[in-house]
Amino acid sequence: MTAASDKADAIDVLVVDDDFMVARVHRAFVERVEPFRVVGTAHTGGQAIEAADELRPDLILLDLYLPDLFGLDVIPRLRTAGHDCDVMVISAATEADTVRGAVRRGVVDYLLKPFDFEDLRLRLERYAAQRGRLLTTVVRGQADVDRVLAGAFAPAPASTLPKGMSVETAGLVEQALRAADGTLSATECAALTGVSRVSARRYLEYFHGTGSAEVSLRYGAAGRPERRYGWRA
Repeated sequence: MTAASDKADAIDVLVVDDDFMVARVHRAFVERVEPFRVVGTAHTGGQAIEAADELRPDLILLDLYLPDLFGLDVIPRLRTAGHDCDVMVISAATEADTVRGAVRRGVVDYLLKPFDFEDLRLRLERYAAQRGRLLTTVVRGQADVDRVLAGAFAPAPASTLPKGMSVETAGLVEQALRAADGTLSATECAALTGVSRVSARRYLEYFHGTGSAEVSLRYGAAGRPERRYGWRA
């Protein structure tokens, strides 16, 4: 594949966060996921709009608590300026009105801080798959329209697994979650299924990303909190 085709296939991302260090971390996360590439960062709403004018990103990762504008108010200004880029909210805001406002403004996803690389990776992969379907679909009738809308607004079906994941292992992890009396950690799931802890964590995060599993945090005496997964009834 040539450099020109690599550029054509890339999904260009603008990272917007008021915290310089957080923006740097998010940039590093995004650049680990193909075919995404970060074309710029911004730290205020005004900078985000200016960067969109200059860089024409395909996707904006948008923080909401910006020093000059509330993040959701950036979106209509982008539309007024003629930008049709997609927006994924990344914020600590958990208020129901804020989430509803984000949905009304057409965001493609809403990821709560704090999160780790796997949380973002799964959402980026899901976005890339949905974007690919939207770009390649030929609409001949209502059934095609329904498929486009289902792909745009619903989680990816469990049968559509990211590259490198198998249906068999996904089935084992799902079975372990369903049978658990409460929640499981990645280590516990690995012991039950016979896969590595890293693999178990990836499948657990996949089910979390599709909405099939929920995550809770268990805080111990020291160290990072343990992520625990439970199947949604």
